[in-house]
Amino acid sequence: MTIRVGVIGAGIMGADHVRNLAGAVSGASVTLVADLDAERAAQAASAAGARSTTDPKALIADPEVDAVVIASHDSTHAELILACLAERKPVLCEKPLAPAVEDGRAVVEAEERVAAELGRSLVSLGFMRRFDPAHTELKRRIEAGELGEVLAVHCVSRNVRSVPDATNVSAITNSAIHELDSMPWLLGTDVAEVAWVSGRKTSGLAPAGLQDPAFMLLRMADGMLVTLELFLNAEYGYSTRCEVVGERGTASFTEAPLLELNLERRRATEYPADWRPRFADAYRIELQAWIDALRDGKASPLATAREGLRASEIGAALAASIEAGGAFVPVVHA
Repeated sequence: MTIRVGVIGAGIMGADHVRNLAGAVSGASVTLVADLDAERAAQAASAAGARSTTDPKALIADPEVDAVVIASHDSTHAELILACLAERKPVLCEKPLAPAVEDGRAVVEAEERVAAELGRSLVSLGFMRRFDPAHTELKRRIEAGELGEVLAVHCVSRNVRSVPDATNVSAITNSAIHELDSMPWLLGTDVAEVAWVSGRKTSGLAPAGLQDPAFMLLRMADGMLVTLELFLNAEYGYSTRCEVVGERGTASFTEAPLLELNLERRRATEYPADWRPRFADAYRIELQAWIDALRDGKASPLATAREGLRASEIGAALAASIEAGGAFVPVVHA
């Protein structure tokens, strides 16, 4: 059985999903690609021998599409998920569930009504770090108690350049959202309260509405403290780090370079320009897990719509902390 997939969005992520589904994931084929840019849609579709369209709703309704991947702009996610639910088609939506919590709650309510009717959930969220080998190994060692009681976690997320219109809030909903999902998943406890603080701002290319870097504090329900430095215009390269501090020891990711260069009496390694090399395996494993679950008629092992809403609610509390001058704000879940 082959799952015929339609991909909405032919930008960086959408095109990567098309290539993975067509060439690296078994049991799947890409039949249709949608993007508002007709040329970009056709180019991405050609890599998979698929058709293309500029109408995402037509893709969702197409009889040759069994399941849908949404990789379009964040602002479109809620509307397109609801359209997939209306057609009773499984959907893997890239994070976030929706930038606005209210839209995310509407999606969860609709999804749970359909799940009750069908006896199965149709919505999966693309928080790929849950499938990253480094994250899954770290989670295994925490759960095995190798570090002892976990006392604190330190995260760093740095990019070369932000998008031109990035703001403090969009940096949370589009970038920090990864940690807002991965920390509860990794540590097995929810976030109770959060704070957003800042210091000096880079004099580089950060947009006027973006404090860069910013620092976020997540106090978990058991009292553990998680710190996150988010620096979207670090310029030197893409880097994501996480160190778990336990009573008996620490564990952290390694950043393995592709090459080591020895030139002009210097030894050097290179950073990737974006997140794709670092998480290439995670995206492939995630897609395969989704397709396998669909083929086998099993529940998706990906993040659920409600878990996506949880991450958005944590983000909303961080946005409220910005307005409150960095004060701790409790996280409110629906």
